Amino acid sequence: MRAAVLHETGQDKLEVLDDVEAVGFGPGKVRIRVRATGLCHSDVSAMTGVLPQPAPFVPGHEGAGEIVEVGDGVAGLAPGDRVLLCWLPACGTCPSCRRGQPHLCLAGFMNAGTPNFARPGGDVFGFAGTGTFAEEVVVGAGCAVPIPDDVPFDIAALIGCGVTTGLGAAINTAQVQAGSSVAVIGCGGVGISAIQGARLQGAAEIVAVDPVASRREAALRFGATEAVAPDGLADAKQRVTAGEGFDYVFEVVGRSQTARTAYETTRRGGTLCVVGAGAMDDHLQLTMFELFFDEKRILPSLYGGGDVLRSYERAIALWRAGRIDLESLITHRVPLAGINDALAQMRSGEALRTCVEI
Repeated sequence: MRAAVLHETGQDKLEVLDDVEAVGFGPGKVRIRVRATGLCHSDVSAMTGVLPQPAPFVPGHEGAGEIVEVGDGVAGLAPGDRVLLCWLPACGTCPSCRRGQPHLCLAGFMNAGTPNFARPGGDVFGFAGTGTFAEEVVVGAGCAVPIPDDVPFDIAALIGCGVTTGLGAAINTAQVQAGSSVAVIGCGGVGISAIQGARLQGAAEIVAVDPVASRREAALRFGATEAVAPDGLADAKQRVTAGEGFDYVFEVVGRSQTARTAYETTRRGGTLCVVGAGAMDDHLQLTMFELFFDEKRILPSLYGGGDVLRSYERAIALWRAGRIDLESLITHRVPLAGINDALAQMRSGEALRTCVEI
């Protein structure tokens, strides 16, 4: 079977091989024929080592496809079912799950340390326990979430990560209030989804911030009231909020430098929502005085900060009703053989989301 493999962390290109095998099938597992997968910035972060991931590995975690085979003990799933892949499945029994915070369950993260591919040279891991840049993948049954027949595979793939993350940051984590002012720093697929979430919540002003002109133009189409380059943020803060700062600021880059800018752009008593996945050694510096005196809420948002299964259902309902635009998030399409073209499109900022059709 074909799969795109990163041999060593730090390499900037993937090699599409035809001698990869999806392994680990057995009780409690399902085998999925991947039909579509999105390229998320987290995949690139894992390739560069910003996010920890054993190598060699198959990137990709934002996918959808059809179940090919079901292992013993799996209920509610059957061959032929259309599913999206959940890279952070909840176990249902750990303390986080019992507290009603299934998105903090560590069971899914544990999957990342078990190889689910193999080739003649040895074991190959799947990023985040999945690895959707492959024709097939074997995952735990909890990773396979059935989707309705009217949801295309490419739309389902986006809901599997970027859309859920961005919408959830605005709706679940920050709980943006109607009439508020919002700034979103970083307007790729996740940032655009946060913009759509803020619009749904009734934000009056939504300022999109991105260095790439095409992304700023896209942000306006998706609901931003204005869009500026990073060097225009200070002026936007002055004009929109009379210098006070925004009620909500979303950092969707994953760097301490932009998080610090986001903090300074948030009004006193406002909310900074950290959505970007950053490096373990990139430290955000704040003084104890400003933490006390400004009383700004700093809210990290992992995978949309809520029950992802309910978030999937919400995204599908909103898409069906025409309240969110998911089709336009896909700006480029490539076959698996063109995966390195997709990487170039993401690195340049040319693409909001590239759909890899497998």
